[in-house]
Amino acid sequence: MLPDPALLVPSAGDGRVLPNGRPSREYRDELRRIPSWRNAGSVAWLWIETITIATLAVWWNHPVGWIGAFVLMGRQHARFNILMHEAAHRLLFRNRARNDWVGRWVLGFPAFAPTDLYRRGHMAHHREEFGPDEPDIPLYTGYPIGRDSMRRKLVRDALGLTGLKLLRGLLRGCVSDNAKVRAQARSIAAVQLVLLTSCFALGHPWVYLVLWLLPHLTVWRVFNRLRAIAEHGGMQRSSDRRETTHTVQQSRWARFWVVPYNTGWHLAHHVDAGVPWRNLPRYHESLTRSGYVQSGLEYHNYRELWKKLASGGV
Repeated sequence: MLPDPALLVPSAGDGRVLPNGRPSREYRDELRRIPSWRNAGSVAWLWIETITIATLAVWWNHPVGWIGAFVLMGRQHARFNILMHEAAHRLLFRNRARNDWVGRWVLGFPAFAPTDLYRRGHMAHHREEFGPDEPDIPLYTGYPIGRDSMRRKLVRDALGLTGLKLLRGLLRGCVSDNAKVRAQARSIAAVQLVLLTSCFALGHPWVYLVLWLLPHLTVWRVFNRLRAIAEHGGMQRSSDRRETTHTVQQSRWARFWVVPYNTGWHLAHHVDAGVPWRNLPRYHESLTRSGYVQSGLEYHNYRELWKKLASGGV
């Protein structure tokens, strides 16, 4: 899974990208501008889409509509979590208080994500991928694995077994001795109660179960695993981000289902984690032009990468 060392050449240093791939000071300042109003529009549109999907499913009341809405809600959970991730980096709004409030109450807690605890662990992930404090090791360690092993993992995710395990942990957090864990877990529970109560008030209480909780436990878990292993599966601890993070050519299909909000340009995100999501494609293009990203480092599509990740032993 590791790249050919011959491809790990320094950037040509074109004045915008330094030899280690980091942007120059002037270019960095340009890339790191946060478009707060556009991001506010993205957050609002996410909620509008989510409510519209549920409304259309109820209105049509057809098995095809319910199945389609169920799958689409798994995608919506992915999008809530990715924008929450942006807020965890404090890249969603220039105003820090607004960034954190939206990250918690509008994005994270509705999607069962303890935003502040996530931020603490995720910053450890960025400080040193595969290091001793890496919080996400269980998701992408040990690759490549066998096809049967990959199938078993995805089936567990699709059946909700992974999600139920994590949900039980969240419920235990509500009575945790750790005050921060307890506060985040109870905040999530309170927001879920508001969502459930809203569905009751609208006369459709089962919508919360069928189109919010169950997609979170199943479809979202599959998307999350596929995205996570495509980001770091089979890589290693290194100061060169090209040895810790995969890079994959982006298609509309992948961006719609698995890596929305430009999260598929993940190498660029790890080379400079201060670049907002809207500028990641531009930064990746600069990394490619400078020679930091060689064509041999990029997978043509996610299917190719997932196939290689499942090419190991039993």
